[in-house]
Amino acid sequence: MKLKVYQGTDLLSKNALPDLPASVAAFLMEQHEPRTPAVAVASGPFIYVYKNLRPYFKFTLPTMEINPLEKDVWEQVKEDKIDPLTLKEMLEMIREKADIPLSVRSLSFLALDPPEMDSFVNQYKMQPIKRQTVITCMSTLKKNMADEDAISCLVIGTESNEILVLDPEAFTILTRMMLPSVPAFLDIMGQFDVEYRLTVACRNGCVYIFRRDSKRPKYCIELSSQPVGLVRVQKNIVTACSDQTLQGHTQKGKKLWTISLPATPMTMSLMDQKSRGFQAVLVALTNMEVHMYQDKSLVNVIRTQDVVTSICFGRYGREDNTLVMTTKGGGLIIKILKRTAVFDRGDASIGAPIAQSIKLNVPKKTKLYVDQTLRERECSAAMHQVFQMELNRVRLLAARSYVRALESSLTPIAGTQQEPLKMNAVVQGIGPTFKLTLHLQTTSATRPAINLLISFLYDEGLYYMARPFFKAPMLVPGLNYPLETFVECLSDKGISDIIKVFVLQEGESTPLLMAHINMPVSEGLAAA
Repeated sequence: MKLKVYQGTDLLSKNALPDLPASVAAFLMEQHEPRTPAVAVASGPFIYVYKNLRPYFKFTLPTMEINPLEKDVWEQVKEDKIDPLTLKEMLEMIREKADIPLSVRSLSFLALDPPEMDSFVNQYKMQPIKRQTVITCMSTLKKNMADEDAISCLVIGTESNEILVLDPEAFTILTRMMLPSVPAFLDIMGQFDVEYRLTVACRNGCVYIFRRDSKRPKYCIELSSQPVGLVRVQKNIVTACSDQTLQGHTQKGKKLWTISLPATPMTMSLMDQKSRGFQAVLVALTNMEVHMYQDKSLVNVIRTQDVVTSICFGRYGREDNTLVMTTKGGGLIIKILKRTAVFDRGDASIGAPIAQSIKLNVPKKTKLYVDQTLRERECSAAMHQVFQMELNRVRLLAARSYVRALESSLTPIAGTQQEPLKMNAVVQGIGPTFKLTLHLQTTSATRPAINLLISFLYDEGLYYMARPFFKAPMLVPGLNYPLETFVECLSDKGISDIIKVFVLQEGESTPLLMAHINMPVSEGLAAA
């Protein structure tokens, strides 16, 4: 838990932090010369401000409202009116029914084992109870001017679903905004005193957009999964999601495009090359690559030695276009963009193709068209009746054809909902012995077919079958099961007949499926 400051690639200073940091931001907090930016580190409920590489100020989030029932219970504990077990039962009842959440002290007490409760109560019962939130994300907002060296306000998101804007000089709360969920990422444009837009990605998988003087979100964007990063490119919002997608939306929530990423994104940042007016989105992936996208076009890929966990692009020292990355293993990577570098923008078109905006050469309305339209208006009821009669006639013909097909077994497909089956037969050989193969398959998408029996009906004076009746295996959906048997022709007169195949359910007499197999003439016996 340390704040390290680098100059070039050398470590300049190191400051210990009392808790894990959640966010770091650099901002100007006063107009006095020399204008030295300050560094704000968000950690727990505090913001530590460093100036000239030294601790300068600590801001603490205001305490939240305490549940009066919880406060009364701890007062009784303080006066030794109730024991720890009774305290636990009362706190559990308050947690289930109360609208105001419990404090950290009460939640920690409920997680303890009974032997540890007495020492916990004796240690904290005399201290005043507090309910404190923590900071989840932080960014900066220009106060009244858009210049680079203008004063900026700190904008913080808290675990209590709030967005707070802090004054840069007095560190008082200028405005509060409420969210439906806990904020995770912030992106801000504009000035606080003029007009600004605040884009917030939350843990519930939604992106909310605020405008000046709005206490509630004005627009909401529902993402396909949890957000990993949020960047505003001009008037569009680009988000990286945990389902390996990169999505683009307008600032009013309309979806523009979605592209699939080759791996899960870890973080993202905006690349703004002001000298050439080039803006792109940098996305770090778990496959140790950093992809650069302009709109939905991939313009460059940077390969690293480790998985990148954070990215920052901007001025570093004398270089205006520097990319600084930190890796999962604790490494620091600094890359400088060549002044002669040109990125291939590719197909940067967004939305509908150009051909869609071209008007079609629609011909003018003819007299025949107008007369037909008037006729349809006047005779609409009669035309509808004729249409319904012809439709019923088509349905009747289809039903009759279906019945004839079932009776003649021309389409061996089961029509029952209990066991949807499909079967076809193949006869191989020239005689007098033929190989009969039945290909049986279930058409159900989820349920297998079990307890099926296969039976053959044939002229016993003409044919002989070693297995005229056998049990079929379990039919798994999506697989074709070939069932083989042999048929021997007993006649030497060169005649053939039909063999009927029945598929039955075990314990049922009505067949599920029936088919007719036209046997070929036995050429072996005929030649003999």
